[in-house]
Amino acid sequence: MSKACSAAISITKRLEGKVGLITGGDSGIDVQDDLGHSLCQKLGSEEIITYAHCDVTCESDVRNAVDLAVSKYGKLDIMHSNAGLLSNAVGILGTDNEEFRRAFDVNVFGGFLAAKHAARVMIPAKKGSIIFTASIVSMTSLKAAHAYVTSKHAVVGLAKNLCVELGQYGIRVNCVSPYAIVTPLLKFGFGLMGKENEKIQEEIEAAGNLKQAVLEAEDIAEAALYLGSDESKYVSGLNLVVDGGYSLTNPAIEMAMKRLHSS
Repeated sequence: MSKACSAAISITKRLEGKVGLITGGDSGIDVQDDLGHSLCQKLGSEEIITYAHCDVTCESDVRNAVDLAVSKYGKLDIMHSNAGLLSNAVGILGTDNEEFRRAFDVNVFGGFLAAKHAARVMIPAKKGSIIFTASIVSMTSLKAAHAYVTSKHAVVGLAKNLCVELGQYGIRVNCVSPYAIVTPLLKFGFGLMGKENEKIQEEIEAAGNLKQAVLEAEDIAEAALYLGSDESKYVSGLNLVVDGGYSLTNPAIEMAMKRLHSS
């Protein structure tokens, strides 16, 4: 049995009876309908999984996706706002205004729309789980990629505010903030499309704090699964950081001392 199939069975058991909607589920760049349909076909029949075209910056698309979930499966238990956009890793003088706006449109406004329309159907049901994919940069800062970093800080702020408002309706709101994983989106955002995945992975592991372990996409899926399931029934307002302790470290002084010893 493949790893993907085993993971799908595990998810089915832990989320039995629940209906979830995931934006950005094709893990690509921009809206990719063919890839989305193909992924759903691999995971199962239309009785258990359906793809819907959705530009998260378009309210009618988000509304229609939520309505489709409810009309086809009877309810919506989980909304995972996972669609995201990386900005170019350049300083403020090189940051394009439209790129900055686009990052906020997708990462923040898209998340806002997902939460808004999920809340629309979850409030009457008096239950639900809303999950945002944030980023490790919501806990740290960079010298560049200002649009991405600030938008992810905003996502965490949005989640915390929604946690306070929606708790009275039995709705939990949380974030998952992962460390770096080699994906097409990461390579595109950092201008690494011509680099081999293995080389990028080596650099990511070298920069990481936790050794003898490698962060994989399945680890982030497990974090989101936990937040969507009843295993976290009293967890809300959490930014679940999956970074192996990276956000607690600052290797700059250690590197400086090593340079002094070697000089």
